[in-house]
Amino acid sequence: MKILSFNEHSTSSPDAGVICMTNDADPREVPLEGVKRIDLNFPKFTDGRAYSQAFLLRRRLGFKGEIRATGDVLIDQLVSMARTGFDVAVLRDGLDASAAQRQFERFPDFYQGSAIDTKPLFAKTSA
Repeated sequence: MKILSFNEHSTSSPDAGVICMTNDADPREVPLEGVKRIDLNFPKFTDGRAYSQAFLLRRRLGFKGEIRATGDVLIDQLVSMARTGFDVAVLRDGLDASAAQRQFERFPDFYQGSAIDTKPLFAKTSA
């Protein structure tokens, strides 16, 4: 997962291939043809609807473009975001992007599959 600091993310005039989706939008009703990136917003770190949107986009709708987490994104959320289909996370203002990579080193494997890699750990180790 690519991690961006708050200052590295540009919100002004997105490209034609970029959609900024609100939390109450249904991804199944959004036309995805020609879309390269979808920005999903976390208005508060306690609002997890964007996780469900990312999972729907990645697994059910087969979206291959970039899914970016924006808003109140905390370092503790990054591993869960990667597992549900996010490619990029924009940390909220004031957080250090270099410290965020340590989260992935702390949790290198999981027993269950994810939106990206559906095989559970036992199926990987037995093969």
